[in-house]
Amino acid sequence: MTTTPPKDPLHGITLEALLTTLVDNFGWPALASQVNINCFKSDPSIKSSLKFLRRTPWARKEVETLYLDFVEGHLRPDMTRSKRRTPLSAEKVQKPKVSTAKPAADSPWNNHPLTKKS
Repeated sequence: MTTTPPKDPLHGITLEALLTTLVDNFGWPALASQVNINCFKSDPSIKSSLKFLRRTPWARKEVETLYLDFVEGHLRPDMTRSKRRTPLSAEKVQKPKVSTAKPAADSPWNNHPLTKKS
């Protein structure tokens, strides 16, 4: 029986191991500059950070993205990225487009009070 590698790159890596690796390689100040959360800034510890990251999905996603960039070699020791991954918080939300089309000349909406020009 052949085993195929899991599709999830974080498979088998605990959040504690992930966070410990980042802290050992970069330190708390660098992590705080990349992910703006108080548990990295004010009296940081692995325990308090784990508690916060387990309860806050957006922060956990940011830290996981940072870790994946580091493991894949996209993150340099000075915390700059050669190829930036886009975390969820950086994705742009698209606003729905509002139609500016005018009704036809014989449309009943031409006499509607909300469409009349003042």
